[in-house]
Amino acid sequence: MTVWIDADSCPTLVRNHVAKHTHRLNIPLFFVANKDIPVNEEGNYKRIIVSEQKDAADNYILEHAEPGDLVITRDIIFAEKLITKNICTINDRGTIFTNDNIREMISERNYNLELANLGLVKHFNEGYDKKKFGLFANCFDKCIHQLIKKY
Repeated sequence: MTVWIDADSCPTLVRNHVAKHTHRLNIPLFFVANKDIPVNEEGNYKRIIVSEQKDAADNYILEHAEPGDLVITRDIIFAEKLITKNICTINDRGTIFTNDNIREMISERNYNLELANLGLVKHFNEGYDKKKFGLFANCFDKCIHQLIKKY
């Protein structure tokens, strides 16, 4: 079992939490990004820096992750690809991507993107607060322990 983080847009709180807990559980952790991503925790992790080509981090993870691994990403399209490979995938907001919810999430994403492209809504960074982190931490703990039992 390995934990992979699509680290380019992953919040520091999430990176540090995962590093701390994977170290405690002796689970390998890989941060994959197109630049060096700081982590403030000691741990059993490696940083993989890929090219700046679009989706390079996603492609690297997709090529190397296997069933039994856990991937953390915000990218819904990437999550769909991981799900088809039977790889447990969550985001930093505490959502588990599944075959049951991914199509609806992609449809909502596309709709919101279309509204933004038409100028009807503005994209904004909604921030990352303790509530969102708490949802993530609970989701991460649940998923990691399910994978430990299963694999």
